[in-house]
Amino acid sequence: MIVRILGIGQFKLDDRHIDSLNKIDNQIVEHVSKGREKEFRKDLAKIISMIQEKGEAMDPAEIISSDIIVPPEDMTLDEARQVFSGEGLIKG
Repeated sequence: MIVRILGIGQFKLDDRHIDSLNKIDNQIVEHVSKGREKEFRKDLAKIISMIQEKGEAMDPAEIISSDIIVPPEDMTLDEARQVFSGEGLIKG
């Protein structure tokens, strides 16, 4: 799968990591819905770090459609309410 982290770039990520990402994504949805900014920030940093560690950075000149787009770490809690709702970034 191809994951874009806004402001950082795209990464090829093996599908075997999707469950771990989805768990963090679901936690972020819960934090955002309950207004827990500190926990939201911690888990957003965690999901970004995991993608960078487990994924393979792609050449910025290579243009490929992203399967998942992750917002930047500096996103506000209000902005996050628009992105991290329902099923979050990862459906399923």
